[in-house]
Amino acid sequence: MLLEIKDLEVEVEGKKILKGVNLNIDEGETHVLLGPNGAGKSTLFMTILGFPKYKVTNGKIFYKGQDITNLETHERIKLGLGVTFQNPPAIRGVKLKDLLKIEDEKHEYKSDEELTEEVRTLGERLKLNENFLERDVNLGFSGGEVKRSELLQLLAQQPDFIMFDEPDSGVDIENVELISKEISTLLDQDNENSEKSGLLITHLGYILRFVKATHAHVLIDGKISRTGNPEEIMNDVRTSGFGDA
Repeated sequence: MLLEIKDLEVEVEGKKILKGVNLNIDEGETHVLLGPNGAGKSTLFMTILGFPKYKVTNGKIFYKGQDITNLETHERIKLGLGVTFQNPPAIRGVKLKDLLKIEDEKHEYKSDEELTEEVRTLGERLKLNENFLERDVNLGFSGGEVKRSELLQLLAQQPDFIMFDEPDSGVDIENVELISKEISTLLDQDNENSEKSGLLITHLGYILRFVKATHAHVLIDGKISRTGNPEEIMNDVRTSGFGDA
């Protein structure tokens, strides 16, 4: 099992948000997490990442068989965790090209030209030209540019397990289709023997036309209330809302 969450309970500023979450994600699987606002979806993401604001009061998180419940965020990232945030912050004074150098640990770049050559194809696929790499991270970016920039960083990082926090929010249909294609590439979904896995939060569900999900879960009031076929669960949510999901 790549990611295993057992009886996870989490508090944020003294308020219990997660109330016993159990979740297993194996290699090659893509899971979708659905639920109303305030159900605890983002809290689950942040807890898996190890953000200190999110206090684990019970339960364990295992990744690649290792207990990571008490590891620092940077230690988890080094083990192969990746994430795209719904609203990532702008980082003034840090150019996107410099962030890409840090994230791509497989190469030691000797010059900006070498970095540009390395990521040229990836950037072009995401409609991010070389001038874009000179800009401060997320500063003045449009919604679509932010999403594409985050995916470019993940393509450089190449994590084994990726969490996507509403990648289809705040972008137009054209960008959703482009983003979806690159998510499928990140998860190596064209490879039947892919070992890449993902967990995706979505409200709209449109992205599931392009990203093949293997499992779906409904999170309500801090607990997973249903697990099953993504298409069936998404249809029930569209028809009846989360009450009957």
